[in-house]
Parts: sequence; structure tokens; C-alpha cells
Amino acid sequence: MSNTDSSVDKRVSGTSERREQIIQRLRQQGSVQVNDLSGLFGVSTVTIRNDLAFLEKQGIAVRAYGGALICDGNTPGIEPSVEDKSSLNTAVKRRIAKAAVEFIKPGHRVILDSGTTTYEIARLLRQHSDVIAMTNGMNVANALLEAEGVELLMTGGHLRRQSQSFYGDQAEQSLQNYHFDMLFLGVDAIDLERGISTHNEDEARLNRRMSEVAEKIIVVTDSSKFNRSSLHKIIDMHRVDIIIVDEGIPQESLEGLRKIGVDVILVALAE
Repeated sequence: MSNTDSSVDKRVSGTSERREQIIQRLRQQGSVQVNDLSGLFGVSTVTIRNDLAFLEKQGIAVRAYGGALICDGNTPGIEPSVEDKSSLNTAVKRRIAKAAVEFIKPGHRVILDSGTTTYEIARLLRQHSDVIAMTNGMNVANALLEAEGVELLMTGGHLRRQSQSFYGDQAEQSLQNYHFDMLFLGVDAIDLERGISTHNEDEARLNRRMSEVAEKIIVVTDSSKFNRSSLHKIIDMHRVDIIIVDEGIPQESLEGLRKIGVDVILVALAE
């Protein structure tokens, strides 16, 4: 462990920030060691093992003897719950949401996909007026309950408790008579060749329908979702107009997105 490492990461406080730093080290090094991380962050080895167990559940890492390895980007992984997702990369998601709401003006009609980043967008919409928002996410709808300037529409459908979202024929049909200015789409995995994908077939189908009725598709995601692929494809990358992501995005992904004409907006990893 280098002197530079210890001087940088000792400042990290809180579970979410520590896990963000661990993800960055996994990306840079390919693997991490429990004892190194324990000394780096000044926490117990038990705490670090809990962090690595959480990242394994997220499909980001695979635990190995004495540490963990970064997951192969082609591994679908296990779908985490909304509660698990909400505790990871929270600070980055809020910065992404802050950049996202700048696109929403009075008179706009928007779709907010279910998810933890779109939930952060919904929280900021409480200050907006003359906006129509449709969502399939229970958490997103709850965040908009006190937003008096936002007319809230729900897709309805069958509830998936794992993701706190609605899906199915009713949800898809509820979109067919609408036209929206923009869709804010949260994602599970992004690969430049394979496109945007998710763990659940029904959610992928609903997301495709959302994409069809929106004038502009804006993807909101943290950089940990890049170079990964889940089982069910939503859309190809060339369909995306804008991606809002943190500056931890792999350089080759950033260059590839710009090459195909996707507008990439970068937010800081830390303030």
C-alpha cells in the first residue's frame, strides 16, 4: 500500500463513500485485499468483508481468498433490491440527478423510470412547476407526492417487489396514448456493443415501450454500470440522446459514446 493511497482514502467517511472507493480500486487494479482495505480506510476487516459481500450481491465483485476480484463485464450477476441499490453511490446519484433536472422546464412531459437515480430526480422536482411526470416506480411516485407543481401519472400494472416497480400489459398499454418530451432511464448494465440491458424481461419490454413514446432518451447512471451486460436488452446505444454519468466512466466507453453521437454529461465523483 502506497503512501499516496493512505493519504487520499483516509478522508473517506461513511459506508456509501467507502464502497464507491472500493469499486474504483477494483476497476484500476482488478482485485483488492481485505487487509489492505482495512488499513486504508481505518475500519475492521469484518466491515470490509461486509462491503465486499454487498458488492458481490450487486454483481460488481466476486469474493476470493483474502479479498475480491472485479466481475467479468459479461456476467449478468444477481439483481439487487431497491434497498441495496439505494445505499450505493448515493452522492454520485444526487449529482447526476441535479444535472438531469436542468433539462426539465415548465410545460414538459417526462417519464421517470423506476430506480434509485430517478428517485433522486423526483426529489428535486418538488421545486418545479407545470410538469407532467409518469412513472412505473413506487419510490419515484412517493417522492412526488408533495410536488404540487407536478401532475403525477402512474402506469399501473403488476408490482415487482424486488424493484418496487410496475410492469406488464397494463403498464405498457397505459403509455400508448401519450407522447412525452423525454424519458429518464435508469439502467442495470451498459455495453457499447450489446446496448442497455436489465435483469428482468418484463421491465426491459416496458422500458422499450417508454423509449418509443419519448422524443428524447436520457440515460442516468453511475459509471459502475459500464462494460456490463444483463440478460434482457432494452435498446441499442445509438437510440440514446444523452447520458449523464460520473467522471469514473472508462475512457474507451466515453470515447465510444461520443463517436456514435451520444451527448455525454460528466459529473464529479466527489465534491
